[in-house]
Amino acid sequence: MNLTVNGIAHEVQSAPLATLLDVLREELGITSPKAGCEQGGCGACTVLVDGQPRRSCLTAAGAIDGSEVTTVEGLGAPESLSPMQQAFTHHYAAQCGFCTSGMMLAAEAYVRGGGTDDPEAIQEALAGHVCRCTGYVKIVDAVAAVVRGDEFDLTVTAPSAGMTNIGGAQ
Repeated sequence: MNLTVNGIAHEVQSAPLATLLDVLREELGITSPKAGCEQGGCGACTVLVDGQPRRSCLTAAGAIDGSEVTTVEGLGAPESLSPMQQAFTHHYAAQCGFCTSGMMLAAEAYVRGGGTDDPEAIQEALAGHVCRCTGYVKIVDAVAAVVRGDEFDLTVTAPSAGMTNIGGAQ
């Protein structure tokens, strides 16, 4: 099987029924997709397959032979973060980080698909992605900021309702 992952072509040796999650983590060493529930319910394993969000724990690698897969590493590099990565950083939308890559990729697909900054629409787009840390408010704020085309100062955390003086916000 052949997969292009984050722009790099790979000849995959795993069995066709191996999950994409296992191929990414075990064969290719890409650990951002997480094995959460492994039943497709939490979204922690979400990647983009040909630009569409897919649960990698439920996707047989053989079913996507020849496809392009994007993980969070494919969005940007530490020295050149994508707008979504910048927004998640600036809005402090990631806490423990377990759900972050899946959430970020689902949000990326939403934005690329012409999503709006309407909080209810963003919540609908991210439905099925479970985060136990953030309460989702800052995640929705981050996605809305990307849709609006906001620019980010990554040295300061964005203020939000209920925040104290974190990162210089008053």
